[in-house]
Amino acid sequence: MSDPASSLPSSTTAFSVCVFCGSRPGHKDSYETAAIETGTAIAQEGWRLVYGAGDVGLMGAVARAAQKSGAETFGVIPVHLLPKELGKRDLTHFIITETMHERKKVMFMNSDAIVVLPGGAGSLDEFFEVLTWKQIGLHDKPIFLLSTEGYWKPLEALIDHVIDEGFAPLSTSSYFETVETVEELVERLRILRAARS
Repeated sequence: MSDPASSLPSSTTAFSVCVFCGSRPGHKDSYETAAIETGTAIAQEGWRLVYGAGDVGLMGAVARAAQKSGAETFGVIPVHLLPKELGKRDLTHFIITETMHERKKVMFMNSDAIVVLPGGAGSLDEFFEVLTWKQIGLHDKPIFLLSTEGYWKPLEALIDHVIDEGFAPLSTSSYFETVETVEELVERLRILRAARS
């Protein structure tokens, strides 16, 4: 089993984009199209894809597209999901962890920005964890929701409701940014990349 501690980033590592997304494809073709476009764009920009190492659903789509276009890929998967998510062992870096929490930690540590594509409970868990970490000051990495066909509008409404009801500060809504298209996402990432280089 790979040692997650050995996966810490080096100063020569390319700008790395962590993509959280569904292990299912969803009902709309546009979700998979956006995943493919995201993986392709990451490669074309010379960035590295960091993701959950699965070869199913949107996870597999974004990874295969990134690989096809020549991107470095860094996948992290817990041992108990290897058979279910069809662990993609042909990645540039393939890390196996013991737990889900360790998986998220390794993915986060090896990324410069976080992008959340459409997904289910797992993607929501990942989003809220990095959002919470940002809210309490543990990091300042950018977080983007790629809201293909308005997928994340209910989530945005829920966060607004939580704020309105007094359970989170108004600043919570500033800890992430929603984009509607892959083109918009890439442009925002380019700006951030330039500002930090």
